[in-house]
Amino acid sequence: MNTASAEGPGLLHRSGRWCARHAWRIVTLWVLLLAGLGAADHAWGGTFADSFSLPGTGAQTGADLIEAHTTGAGGTAAPLVLHTAGGTVAAHREAVAAAVAGLDRLPDVLSVADPLNTPGAVSPRGDTARLTVRFDGNPAGFDPSYLARVDAAVEPLRAEGVTVEYGEPLGQLAAAGSADRVSEGIGLAVAVLVLLIGFGSVAAAGLPLLTAVLGLAVALGALGLLAGPFDFARASPTLAAMMGLGVGVDYALFLATRYRALLHAGAEPDEAVGRTVATSGRAVLVAAATVAMALGGLCASGVGFIGTLGIAAGLSVVVAAAASVTLTPALLGLLGRRVDRLHVRTPVAEPTGASDVWHRWALGVARRPWVSLTAGLLLLGILALPAASMRLGHVDAGAQSTARTDRRAYDLITEGFGPGANGPLTVVAQLDSGRISDPAGREDLAASLRRELTAVPGVASVTAPVTSADRALLLTTVTPATGPRDPATARLVHTLRDETVPHALAGTGATGYVTGTTAAAQTFTDTLAATLPRIVGVVVAAAFLLLLTVFRSPLIALKAAVLNLFSIAAAYGVVVAVFQWGWGGALFGVSEPVPVESYVPMMMFAIVFGLSMDYEVFLLSRIREVWLDRRDNHLAVATGIAATARVITCAALIMTSVFLAFLLSTNVAVKMLALGLGVSVVLDATVVRLLLVPASMYLFGRANWWLPERLDRLLPRLDPEGPAPASTTGPAPAPAREPGPEPDPVPTPVPLPGDRR
Repeated sequence: MNTASAEGPGLLHRSGRWCARHAWRIVTLWVLLLAGLGAADHAWGGTFADSFSLPGTGAQTGADLIEAHTTGAGGTAAPLVLHTAGGTVAAHREAVAAAVAGLDRLPDVLSVADPLNTPGAVSPRGDTARLTVRFDGNPAGFDPSYLARVDAAVEPLRAEGVTVEYGEPLGQLAAAGSADRVSEGIGLAVAVLVLLIGFGSVAAAGLPLLTAVLGLAVALGALGLLAGPFDFARASPTLAAMMGLGVGVDYALFLATRYRALLHAGAEPDEAVGRTVATSGRAVLVAAATVAMALGGLCASGVGFIGTLGIAAGLSVVVAAAASVTLTPALLGLLGRRVDRLHVRTPVAEPTGASDVWHRWALGVARRPWVSLTAGLLLLGILALPAASMRLGHVDAGAQSTARTDRRAYDLITEGFGPGANGPLTVVAQLDSGRISDPAGREDLAASLRRELTAVPGVASVTAPVTSADRALLLTTVTPATGPRDPATARLVHTLRDETVPHALAGTGATGYVTGTTAAAQTFTDTLAATLPRIVGVVVAAAFLLLLTVFRSPLIALKAAVLNLFSIAAAYGVVVAVFQWGWGGALFGVSEPVPVESYVPMMMFAIVFGLSMDYEVFLLSRIREVWLDRRDNHLAVATGIAATARVITCAALIMTSVFLAFLLSTNVAVKMLALGLGVSVVLDATVVRLLLVPASMYLFGRANWWLPERLDRLLPRLDPEGPAPASTTGPAPAPAREPGPEPDPVPTPVPLPGDRR
């Protein structure tokens, strides 16, 4: 329960009341912030492109050595695949030369390799060739208009009937426009419908949407501005939109619902806004802090790519919370008692009677807590079973739709050169000073290295090692017999990196590295797999401490963490079954089974854990209010369930629709996140909140609120509305009351089984 000090209302109460009384100032500030960030983003904002750089790893060291010692090897390489249905590519020599010259004149191009003059660039049949272009940056992040220049450069080939497809990463630039706006529109449309059905009032339905959309626009403007000096992944704005829109609607909805309940109880509008921010607003801040903290924990991975995704999503959550506790009170102040105007049915707010359906549900759980707990855990356990076979990897162009040029380029390379040609490995041997000056020694080492590499199972071919211009490196290309996503290719990378190359170079003074896109992706996967336990530990420990500090209960904090881990495991299981096992993957635009994208489990954990804590905080805040007022655990749980079930259900439906709408994305990793997050929200709002939480709290009884006195003294006080409630280790004094209208009505105690006062 939120209490006030003897001196008067607390900080949140006063700030909410001030926002309501100065509403137009707050609205104007948000509009100016939106306009300013939009203009700044347009002038100085950056672009989004994936970067899997891992400094200090063998794959990155090998790539750095190649760039430092080989002319024209810097930048980002992208293949343009040429194919003729009849005849050979060599028959179009003049057109190939014209295309090479045209590409070489483009801005941002470092070099262009003529396939007809490059060994191994033409397929054995001669009908397919790889024209490699090196750009000074990642072409996936270039302006879309750049593609028209590439099209113009290769027009001589297309004019002669030669098919030209763009491989990754240039093909990502050529992909169809993002479906993010469509997804956001679907999410908003569902939100309108759910809010109108759930609460009846057009004004009450529109307010959360307005707050969420304005907050999201501000967050995306800020993110675009940050993308100028910093590198953010391509999925960053999509992830920020998913999170910002989902939590933005939720947070504003919780405040609007509490405000309407206070109005119905007889409070004046300004005072109702103040008390709303002091109670539900406090829960919003705690929930947002938990989500942001979980997302911020991704920075502990030490991987910049993952850290920036966490920052992007966390930024949208922080902005959504700020909008909820400032803009929402301002809009409520403008609406006043008109919040229920233009209703489509009789407006409803939080239930206060013991006959409410959610009270009856709580009564049913209280009668059979062990049955409810067992059923909930059994369901989550079954859904989690596929997670035990999770295989991490990189989802490449081969898993994309055939409507995309990078997928068609991938298929042409597979047909012309073999599946492993889409993921060649480069072996780099850095020579010592003796070998550099000894031609015979270099030749012997090159021959020995090639023999050992060729003998490895799973290797399709090995090129003759070549010496760099400064004679510091030996370079050779290993083509796997299997595609980049095949588990056999991952095993081959490990074998070459850990066994073959070190053995071949032992005693020579040379140091070997395995690099290339496939090796870098596998190193990225290995790094994230090793880091995930640390991220889980950091996030769970931080969330436990935050909940312990806020709710003053070790048992509640521990229970919340454990139950959230169950729901995360269940969400993992669904993602594995759909994408890795292929159970219904075609329904989501994925034509074949694929590994789980290496960063998806880590991102899912941070997001799902944070969002689960969202609902946990809102539910427990109401339960704790009644507990501090009545000191009756059963009544507190029943009342908390009844007061929050409708709003949590509506919020979950909205957030689920927002997440699932992003299944329209062309990015397979985003599809995985969308499905996993949508499923987790459904499970959390139903199985966890309606079964596991009440059942466990009924079983634990008064132990829910036990806190050792020594720990109570050590923990900081996070209640900004006044002094902390008395310790539950002693007698319960009558709680202090805020000046002003009476507190929210508490239902008449319901005779629950095992009722203990």
